[in-house]
Amino acid sequence: MAEPGYDAVLPAPFGALGVRLTGEALAGLDFLPPDTPLRPCGSAAVHRVAHELEAYYADPHHHWKLALAPAGTLFRQRVWQTLLAIPAGQIRTYGDIARDLDSSPRAVGQAVGDNPIPIVIPCHRVLAAHGPGGFMHHTDGFPMAVKQWLLHHEGIGSRS
Repeated sequence: MAEPGYDAVLPAPFGALGVRLTGEALAGLDFLPPDTPLRPCGSAAVHRVAHELEAYYADPHHHWKLALAPAGTLFRQRVWQTLLAIPAGQIRTYGDIARDLDSSPRAVGQAVGDNPIPIVIPCHRVLAAHGPGGFMHHTDGFPMAVKQWLLHHEGIGSRS
């Protein structure tokens, strides 16, 4: 049986993705290890998410056409909207975003790490001033391997 709480578990080049929907809108994507059992779902909304993800894997400049429903505070929503404006193949730093939002890099980092819809809301495009930073509140292991895969897929060399 698939992971509990997911509408589907889809394959990804780096493992699997747990998909959560709110109605027809994408509410969450969770990175899951490669040995996670897949669980496709026949719903039209899951098919749209799967199709859009496959389009991104084929072309990192794919423009997403999904309804999104990320749950978060007003500040987090503002940070996530800023992330959506970062084009594929480009990066920003936590400090850049903090200056744009008149906030602190630490607060921005927390909001970026709490992004419920990674890949689509491209938190992987945010780096620290002097290195790759973290990913999903981790600085090593599987999450950082996923960040490196995403950056490489988009033609971005990581800072070390």
